[in-house]
Amino acid sequence: MTLHDESTGPEGYRVEAVEAWIDAHIDDLRPPFKWTRLEGGHSNLTYRLDDANGNAAVIRRPPQGELLPKAHDMSREWALISALGPTPVPVPAALGFCEDPGVTGAWFYVMGLIDGHPLYDADDTRRWVPPQHRRKMALSFIDVLAALHAVDPDEVGLSELGKKENYVGRQLKTWYRSWTSSIEAADYDDPRAHELQRFLLENIPDQGPARVVHGDYGLHNCLVGPDCTIAAVVDWEISTLGDPLADLVYALNRWPDPTDDEPVLPDAATAPEGFPTRTELAERYAERTGRDLSKLDYYVGFNRWKSAAIVHGVYARYCEGKKSTDGIDLDEMRDSIDRALTLSEQAVSRISQA
Repeated sequence: MTLHDESTGPEGYRVEAVEAWIDAHIDDLRPPFKWTRLEGGHSNLTYRLDDANGNAAVIRRPPQGELLPKAHDMSREWALISALGPTPVPVPAALGFCEDPGVTGAWFYVMGLIDGHPLYDADDTRRWVPPQHRRKMALSFIDVLAALHAVDPDEVGLSELGKKENYVGRQLKTWYRSWTSSIEAADYDDPRAHELQRFLLENIPDQGPARVVHGDYGLHNCLVGPDCTIAAVVDWEISTLGDPLADLVYALNRWPDPTDDEPVLPDAATAPEGFPTRTELAERYAERTGRDLSKLDYYVGFNRWKSAAIVHGVYARYCEGKKSTDGIDLDEMRDSIDRALTLSEQAVSRISQA
């Protein structure tokens, strides 16, 4: 990866044109700005803007170069934070959206700056969340997800965010196509991927009303505030309408539980002591939402199978030479596919024994 030389200005932004647009469209910001690169955010070009009056905001646009269809969707992120702003779901304030690529070569938006930090690893947790506040933070994390799943998309103008029917079925078909199309390039197949797909497709639970699903809800996409609660949820670019229990299980995957055969990785954000168990968080979600979690193992099986398919596709692209393998442990990646299928198989086995 080639690093951008920030001395030539912020990557992907024509500063004079962008600052003129902000001056004309956002009342509380007055250029010129101090631009500071913010890390994270799925490679989207994200900067903090500080003006001379002490006001600050965040600007975000897709990476430069050719993008996959629907990737790095700024209009989707803008729609989500705009619609969820008046709800109990904490999101940054929506300040301005520019869909004129003539300004800086891509759509971009400006949002409020949040006093908070994402937690990418155990060091982040130890730095920003003292042990005595970790339980409070974890409960806030699950309560925010429950609040999101309580939002009726029709009532907040998000009815067109995605198809409302058969979310899990569509996901199963999409990622199975990914698996089968990647077999040759990866030189790797596993009969369990096919067996699990058939079982999951034939046993889809009734999914109930569609809700907004974040798609990548985790501590890496939450900003933990000074009071150790979730100050905002960010990175909404793959959000859609779907089954909230699929969103829940994805969020819970990273949290440890005494029932696990293996502990979470020692450098995981949820590895430090002081957090409630995954089972406790699931029970908290059930209390907050009233949802029946008796079929949660189905969603565990689905989520682990989907993870295997996603990594399998990435692994295939590395094998084809479409992505640089510098610093990439391909053997570990292949092992992670096997582990995900094993976890899916174990969840399905629990369903069969119930």
